[in-house]
Amino acid sequence: MLLIADETEKVLEELETTQKQFWNVARETGNFLNMLVKMNNIQNALEIGTSNGYSGIWLALALKETGGQLTTIEFYEKRQSVAIENFKRCGLDRIITSRVGDACTILEYLKEDEFFDFVFIDASKPQYLDYFNLIKPHLKKGGLICADNVTSHAAKVKPFLDAVNADDDFQTEILPLPAGLSVSYRIG
Repeated sequence: MLLIADETEKVLEELETTQKQFWNVARETGNFLNMLVKMNNIQNALEIGTSNGYSGIWLALALKETGGQLTTIEFYEKRQSVAIENFKRCGLDRIITSRVGDACTILEYLKEDEFFDFVFIDASKPQYLDYFNLIKPHLKKGGLICADNVTSHAAKVKPFLDAVNADDDFQTEILPLPAGLSVSYRIG
């Protein structure tokens, strides 16, 4: 069982009371992402869709153990400032870089030598395919792309799932976690 500091657990529980309002992942999904980051010794993670910071906390807790860093992108400044405050309350703000703005625009202007070994997508569902296309050149071989809401919003994310499943560089599985989570491993 994952031991979580009292203050961090308090923050997570508070955020769980507003899960539907802020479209946060379920605790089971957060715990799974945390394990995935640790099992793969992730060093440089990207989160698209910060909201109030719930999933970012789960990712950052794991990255704190692996010595990694998290970059998180949120379109709405008000949500990002709430997330930043939650990261501070959990003592995770030093390993998180928060960026505000349109994710596609931010991803389009990533530096050529900026690479990630883990990406979590939980933002505008119709844009999942755009995120994938922009992320692929920046994802290391052996890297992972996880996308939430692939069963709860199946029609909206179908173009993304079709593309990643057809891409010979990826092996993908959909897990029956709440809302559905796809996990894609970059093999080529």
